[in-house]
Amino acid sequence: MKSVEQYKVFSVELEGTAEGNPYVDVTFGARFERADGGDAVDVPGFYKGDGTYGVNFMPGSAGAWNYATHSSDSALNGVQGSFEVTPASGDNHGRVLRARDVLPREAPFSTENDFTFAYEDGTRYLPFGTTCYAWTNQDEELQEQTLETLSHAPFNKIRMCIFPKFYDYNVEDPAMYAFEGSKGAFDHTKFYEPFWENLEKRIAQLDELGIQADIILLHPYDKPEDWGFSRMTKDEDVFYLTYAVRRLAAYKNVWWSLANEWDLLPWKPAEDWDLYARIVMANDPYGHLRSIHNCREIFDHSHPWITHVSWQRCDLQRTAECVVDLRAQYGKPVIVDEAGYEGNINWGWGNLTAEEEVRRFWEGCLRGGYVTHGETFVDRGPKLWWAHGGKLYGDSPERIAFCRSYMESLPSGMDWVPDEIGVIDGTFTWDVTCMADSMGKGTDDVLMYFGFFRPAYREFTGDEGKRYQVDVIDTWNMTVETLPQEFEGAFRIDLPSRQYMMLRVRTVKAE
Repeated sequence: MKSVEQYKVFSVELEGTAEGNPYVDVTFGARFERADGGDAVDVPGFYKGDGTYGVNFMPGSAGAWNYATHSSDSALNGVQGSFEVTPASGDNHGRVLRARDVLPREAPFSTENDFTFAYEDGTRYLPFGTTCYAWTNQDEELQEQTLETLSHAPFNKIRMCIFPKFYDYNVEDPAMYAFEGSKGAFDHTKFYEPFWENLEKRIAQLDELGIQADIILLHPYDKPEDWGFSRMTKDEDVFYLTYAVRRLAAYKNVWWSLANEWDLLPWKPAEDWDLYARIVMANDPYGHLRSIHNCREIFDHSHPWITHVSWQRCDLQRTAECVVDLRAQYGKPVIVDEAGYEGNINWGWGNLTAEEEVRRFWEGCLRGGYVTHGETFVDRGPKLWWAHGGKLYGDSPERIAFCRSYMESLPSGMDWVPDEIGVIDGTFTWDVTCMADSMGKGTDDVLMYFGFFRPAYREFTGDEGKRYQVDVIDTWNMTVETLPQEFEGAFRIDLPSRQYMMLRVRTVKAE
């Protein structure tokens, strides 16, 4: 009997008719059921070309499973089979979901898990992403180099497109296209199998590296006369989205981004995106995370199909600082998916210093959000990571790795504290970004991030009867110094008058 690990992909492939256009003419799918009468999942299938049909299934539980196909083609209808699902092992934790949908709430109106993510087995997940829009549209050698780079990088999420991207520094035609045909004459009712096989392969390889594939389904950066993918009709969009989701949804590391910079597609009004979201949800039996991304006009993220806020800064200076406002407005996790990129291109969004790139990560994290990296150097290697992949040359990735490691080491209850709340009695925090335990209700573990400010010292007035331990963290030089003495009452912590410093003040004794 065939077997597959829980949360991995089990594929059924059958031979049927190749007459006409099976992408349009033939319906195909399968019902998967646990042999003990438990879970049952209906999974839509897809045509793979040359008379071959497939259906991909992600089993959510271990045990014996059966399946039976259904199709308008008699050769594909009523085919049955069985397979064994072994328990998830190692770092296989299942899908990433909103924590509120995975973890129980401590009280009926608790919001502790509203702004965070977790794997479906309950393991905490903090996204530290990167942007590599068109990496699967490059030649095979460059794709392999990208994977090699990612295997040593700190990123556990990647923003990536299906369609190629035409924009500054990225004007080449791709190695392959999603549709059959050629430039200026693509057939939007037929898909090019080698392209989709490669895309599935790359998503599976990302999964092996522990990286979530945040798949951008539509975007405006097109060659309208040569490609025309951004100008497809509504019916063509629906046809494409249906196929893409049916083909890819069984990969546990998939997220759906309906669009990159949706407002640069003004011929697709907001109600179209609601329709497209319904298409995605109808063809994804696993309920993967869903978002939509802006340029200047922010989409209304209160729409129920949106699971989290995927946001691009609308101000070149104020970026990660907006996490607090977005959380308050939408009540959902916030990812600043474009906070600006380390690099030196001519555009302001792509010539940040590494120091500023890293500062935005810490700022976003301590405000209870998440930030995505990008790199755009024109003079370090032949390709720009942000579009093509390849190699990373900047100074921010290793420091983002330190940020990720530090944030993952904190207690799960740590969250942003509003400026007006003094986290230690008599100590003001209005001029720093502050995080504390228990959603700001406790004061026994406090982080204070100074960002681009550089104080020579900080004064505290401790709670009566408490003693404190203090860590001095240099987020740029990646050091953590635990001061040898304990503090109580009024005390002063000296600092090196450098930017990007942080303090952690923990209660070690309370009488």
